[in-house]
Amino acid sequence: MNTRQPDTTRQPDRHVVIIGGGITGLSAGWYLQQAAGRINLHYTILEQSQRWGGKVRTESIDDVGDAPFILEAGPDAFLTRKPWALELARELGLHERILPVNTDNGHTFVLHRGQPVPLPEGLQLLAPSRLQPFLRSPLFSPWGKLRALLDWVIPPRQSEDDESLASFVRRRLGKEMLDKLGEPLLGGVYNGDPERQSMLATFPQFPALEKKYGSLIRGAGQREKVSNSEPPFISFKSGTHELVDALVQRLDGDLRLNTGVAHIEHDHHYHIVTTTDEVIEADALIFATPANVTAKLLQEIAPEAAKNLETIPYTGIGAIYFAFRREDVPRPLKGFGLVVPGSEGRPFDGITWTSSKWNERAPSGFELLRVFFGGPRTRPTLDMDDAELVATMRAELKSIFNIAAEPLFHRIFRWQDGYPQYNIGHLERVAAAEAALPPDIFIAGSAYRGVGVPDCIRQGREAAQKAVALAENLQTV
Repeated sequence: MNTRQPDTTRQPDRHVVIIGGGITGLSAGWYLQQAAGRINLHYTILEQSQRWGGKVRTESIDDVGDAPFILEAGPDAFLTRKPWALELARELGLHERILPVNTDNGHTFVLHRGQPVPLPEGLQLLAPSRLQPFLRSPLFSPWGKLRALLDWVIPPRQSEDDESLASFVRRRLGKEMLDKLGEPLLGGVYNGDPERQSMLATFPQFPALEKKYGSLIRGAGQREKVSNSEPPFISFKSGTHELVDALVQRLDGDLRLNTGVAHIEHDHHYHIVTTTDEVIEADALIFATPANVTAKLLQEIAPEAAKNLETIPYTGIGAIYFAFRREDVPRPLKGFGLVVPGSEGRPFDGITWTSSKWNERAPSGFELLRVFFGGPRTRPTLDMDDAELVATMRAELKSIFNIAAEPLFHRIFRWQDGYPQYNIGHLERVAAAEAALPPDIFIAGSAYRGVGVPDCIRQGREAAQKAVALAENLQTV
């Protein structure tokens, strides 16, 4: 009788455990899976909650009108200038499900003396690339415009050190531009205090423009000449959850919900003790959890890295949706939304006019608005009870848009301590943490090198690539 002999040339499987089942962890799993055909590798994803996707979460309300309302608990769009979400969507076969932002209503408004005023055309977040629309805009005083134009002649900063958003904008463009644009637009993206927010970690393109052209305005004029055929933002027809669902359906690893990590030990392998009292062995770990959670889990196996991660602070943010019949909205906003400077003294940070920004987000004849609160200057609103919060925000909608009607429904989402802060020196802290990690542990996610979904996908992919490279090196030894 013939007996099959073991293949002594085959290297043992390498097991990678991914801790965290948000978009970063799922993306890491996908890119590990792409490499599994050429190396002996398998993976497990552990998620302590009962659902995948983290803050990428969609709800629908379909008992009103001829189509559902689509509500996003977290991000509502993926930036195409950072291509990684679009690339992943196409890899997953979602190209026919992509929903481009409604560029016909592409204006963003700033609340100015209680009224929505559109940003001047040609404004690239901060720097005007066209002078005439900027000079005609009622957003800025004559002195504010003159001060901004001094950017043409102010010498570029020579230091390579990090700088706060507030310091950078005041230095290049003046206090008025910080108030009207820097704080609500650039600070709002990161839910950060502009006096602490790191320019190099959040908007490095602006220091780069200053260095290359000696002037933001001059550099913005050059950047405008670069065309892009893609819409600036995309989502999916039934919401951002489609990306999460497609990933979960295509992943063939060991995926476990309701499974947190209680403790990690290390000898020749990592021994992960789960909250379900199981012990899982791993050759490498990818942490796709918030930095403060990762720090706790690393205290014994990588204490120096844990100390650095503990210094990354978190704050909260919230949003409340309101739905109205169109006839009950006397002054609809035909644009993406409205940002609110701190000088306006309002209790909210901004509004996305969802039914204007996107098609297929509200039934015909209805309006859907998303009001943001709990930012750096509106923190007390996070602690309001629901009734007080609804009353406060409805009063704001009446004041600005004359909406007095009872909403068809409202829906509140709060993310307490859910938003990492990229303070000055952030990139140095992240680099120090990474340098202190063992060679078989990798970190990725919104706390490190970009908070948006595309950046999280990129970080998940890079962590997977590093784990694959480690496995390949071990197999050649």
